[in-house]
Amino acid sequence: MQITSANIWYLLTHKTFLIILLLINLLGTIYGYYWYGWQLAITKPIFYIFVPDSPTASLFFCFVLLAWILGKRWPLMEVLALVTLVKYGIWADVMNLWTLVETGYIGWQGWMLIASHFAMAVQGVLYIGKYVFSYWHVAFAAVWTLHNDVIDYVFGQMPMYRDLADYTSIIGYFTFWLSIACIFIAIFSIRWRKYLPN
Repeated sequence: MQITSANIWYLLTHKTFLIILLLINLLGTIYGYYWYGWQLAITKPIFYIFVPDSPTASLFFCFVLLAWILGKRWPLMEVLALVTLVKYGIWADVMNLWTLVETGYIGWQGWMLIASHFAMAVQGVLYIGKYVFSYWHVAFAAVWTLHNDVIDYVFGQMPMYRDLADYTSIIGYFTFWLSIACIFIAIFSIRWRKYLPN
């Protein structure tokens, strides 16, 4: 059988594949919250929701996948998933590779984080053709994302990379512009998706 974009899209949107993807993301989300356990233990409760960035991004996508499996749509979760999956997928990979440059070693966990966060970003983009969010939803996601950056870099709740502690200001600046880029991806995806399979 010839592999075509239509065949690939059929696979990506098939209910069985979506269920498998949901289970993978659910396991990753649980592990992500566990990974942040030590930081949450020293975090004030008011900031809990803003600390575990990556698992919250994959949790958004879990809600999206569950809605699709049930034949529903949840546009606000779709845009939150797209923006945060791409943002934190790229962000975590940059931080881990930067740590590798600084220390020369990140271990198997570091490489696992690079692979899993790359997959996060990719899956967010893969489903652009299926999203149905509007500009209003993008505006909400923009406020959420930029507010999260303020909490992270003004109130000091950013994910902790001890080997990069001297670069916090640079990381904060990079994170802000990464957020802007991901918000624009969501804006432009509203135009792009009419040319994509859905």
